[in-house]
Amino acid sequence: MREGQITIKTPEEIAQIKKGGRILGDILQELAKMVKPDITTADLEAKAEELIKQAGARPAFKYYRGGGGPAYPTILCTSVNDEVVHTPAIPAKKLEEGDIIGIDIGIEYPAVNGYYTDTAVTMPVGKVSKEVLKLLEVTKKSLYLGIKEVKPGRRISDIGKAIEKYVSRFGYGIVRDLVGHGVGYAVHEEPRIPNYYDPSLEKIEIKEGMVLAIEPMINLGTWRVVDGNDGFTIKTADGKKSAHFEHTVVVTKNGCEIVT
Repeated sequence: MREGQITIKTPEEIAQIKKGGRILGDILQELAKMVKPDITTADLEAKAEELIKQAGARPAFKYYRGGGGPAYPTILCTSVNDEVVHTPAIPAKKLEEGDIIGIDIGIEYPAVNGYYTDTAVTMPVGKVSKEVLKLLEVTKKSLYLGIKEVKPGRRISDIGKAIEKYVSRFGYGIVRDLVGHGVGYAVHEEPRIPNYYDPSLEKIEIKEGMVLAIEPMINLGTWRVVDGNDGFTIKTADGKKSAHFEHTVVVTKNGCEIVT
């Protein structure tokens, strides 16, 4: 069912979304376990392909065209260090001690006429500095603070307000050019969900049956970002590291449930 551009899923559809979300969450956990020095992003891509096929799902990002641009070439987004999001896993990049890597993955489940879920995590590669560990800790916590605001009767603006209130005390840059989104029937749906307070979104009420992908992207330095040379990657403007965490949640009668 659709309310304007924002979709409300039926209980039957949400049951399928939950199944897909559990599968996706398990796949991401397996990929995260692989992260260590000398592994390559192509290794992660190959494992993701294997696990998605085994699960009877379909990659959501590979061949996806956003905004009329070229088709995305890989299953995973594997963004390293100052790469905020959308870095293809191939050509392969070898991970080194002290790096961080954001692994972003989405699937359609079942593979035919299914429903979409989306999730991401940023992992340290071996030992990283205390400064970087703090960035990861704060970004992850901000995700859960945003999720805590998701309940019927609240507003979409409450999510970004909670994230911004917490993150701003650390002096980090909250990316403004990229936002969370609705998900389910498509990879990206309305509403847009910024990680900062946007008063224009106070008019959008959170309702039971909405499915939302919440994904703070937080930088050690400036919030500003630039396009990478490959036509897909988004990088920090000052070259400092960036962290990204994401969950898909369904809005329930009394709150929400994390499905990934």
